Amino acid sequence: MTQTLHYHSNLRDILFNLFEVFRVQDTSLGKGPYSHLDAETVQEILTTFEEVARKELALSFAESDRVPLRLDAEGNVFLPEGLKGALKTYYDGDWHKLELPEHLGGSAAPPSVVWAAFEMLIGANPGVAFYVFGTFMARIIDRLATEAQKKRFLGGLVERRWGGTMVLTEPDAGSDVGAGTTKARCLDGDIWEIEGVKRFITNGDYDATENIIHMVLARPEGAAAGTKGLSLFIVPKFWVHEDGTLGERNGVYCSNLEKKMGIKGSATCELTFGDRHPARGLLLGNVHNGIRQMFHIIEQARMAVGMKSMSTLSTGYLNALAYTKERIQGPDLLAIMDKSSPRVPIIRHPDVRRMLMSQKAHAEGMRALCLYTSTLQDQVEIAGGHGAEAAQRFDQRNDLLLPLVKGYCSEKAYEQLNLSLQCFGGSGYLQDYPIEQYIRDQKIDTLYEGTTHIQALDLFFRKVARDGGETLRELLGDIRQTLQETAGIADLAVSHQHLTTALGHFEAIMMNMLDKVGESFYHVGLQGNRLLFGLAELVIGWLLLRQAAVAHTKLQHAPHESNFYSAKLATARFFCSQVLPQMGLVRDLIRSGDLALMELDEQCF
Repeated sequence: MTQTLHYHSNLRDILFNLFEVFRVQDTSLGKGPYSHLDAETVQEILTTFEEVARKELALSFAESDRVPLRLDAEGNVFLPEGLKGALKTYYDGDWHKLELPEHLGGSAAPPSVVWAAFEMLIGANPGVAFYVFGTFMARIIDRLATEAQKKRFLGGLVERRWGGTMVLTEPDAGSDVGAGTTKARCLDGDIWEIEGVKRFITNGDYDATENIIHMVLARPEGAAAGTKGLSLFIVPKFWVHEDGTLGERNGVYCSNLEKKMGIKGSATCELTFGDRHPARGLLLGNVHNGIRQMFHIIEQARMAVGMKSMSTLSTGYLNALAYTKERIQGPDLLAIMDKSSPRVPIIRHPDVRRMLMSQKAHAEGMRALCLYTSTLQDQVEIAGGHGAEAAQRFDQRNDLLLPLVKGYCSEKAYEQLNLSLQCFGGSGYLQDYPIEQYIRDQKIDTLYEGTTHIQALDLFFRKVARDGGETLRELLGDIRQTLQETAGIADLAVSHQHLTTALGHFEAIMMNMLDKVGESFYHVGLQGNRLLFGLAELVIGWLLLRQAAVAHTKLQHAPHESNFYSAKLATARFFCSQVLPQMGLVRDLIRSGDLALMELDEQCF
């Protein structure tokens, strides 16, 4: 195996989710803004892109890790040539236009299709995936900006491939965004001057584009403290005139490149505004609504992080699977006492099979979670978009699931990637194989765009409590409906039993949490992650049972794919019987939880 061929896609499973389980050909394609698309077209798009991702975009994966980025004295960041070549390939193929609406010259694909392609892009080369964020910024500006601002920036972002960043974090204001001190002073109309320092800015500068559009949270003079006082500004690296042409260098510079554990090809920058000369920007939409506007970007980023984790685990698993079929070591365990017994591929060993199935079940379960969430986003757009009354139900369920996509996938992928490495033994610790880079590149996913516990607090206080638990109750009702529909099917009996039990445990967990919150919010802090993981695993178990039900039917009509469909039955059974029983322990731990840890003197730590 060579690093250049590191990426193993799972296009078959992507298509299975989209067209056999969630049936986007019936629910999304041909509907509303997607009336121009059909199943055959979408499958052709994804099949073509899979080849591009696997054969071309993945080529610079190792180079982006081994060849350092360079920062010069003028604040310019220079990328490895292979990474720039991959970006050119992506843009030359017009793949960035897949997500754009038709009026911006795009293909107007639904979110489910866009995220399916994104899985392959970010699995093949996460560095490339983050440098193409300017396309999403075009969608944000198209949605929220004034007409004059759209004229100013959209042409460059779409046709001239400008980059884009989200700029929130400051050295002394990390997760506490409302503590930010970056200042904004109005110069004239919607033009403002920005002054301050931001940190951990993904791709804050790079040399593969002529301009970068920074979306910057800053506090106007005299504005209130906290998040409500923040506004969102469009701050270009090079000033953009009203007609869209480029002007002089603006006063925003990369003042430091962070030295990181992983994903080294992605330039994580400290950005300084207004130090060398004034940094000018435009107030987005010419309205002071910064944190609400930024959440359009944050939610996209959180979904992207969850997809990145899932995709990394998927290719990690498939690399491990290929290795275990080739690596010959030791006799079959049943013949271990016979010294003359032949050596076997390590996939014959029980513990290796356990590790492989754990990776497979989690990777495919996470893909089901991510793509199911993306189909809800389809329905939001078909129903009129965010804020439309008809879209509210889909919007709220999407909001409920986003903390699971980001928080659960990022945590469990890191855990499961350790099993991917373990399958390789000592070889996995070497750079001869991609697993060690996968682990380093993926770890950041638990940290940025809101740490795991921030996702847990968001889930409980904003997503569940916001509507008195109604969205959660509807989700649990859908799980119960699936259980009713699959009752009595022998192939699904074990999965059905364990999911039924887990649903009861989770409902008890929610009752216990409500009692605990009445005593102290500290209980949410102590138990929130368990709640998030529990709900995520319940939803994944539900989705895997739905997959198994489809596979059960397909097995009767598609004998040529019997291995694929039989594997779906086995995967659901493994996850439901080996993962979901932990829900009972979580229920007991939450029920018996106390505040002793919070009452402990800090000198005892």
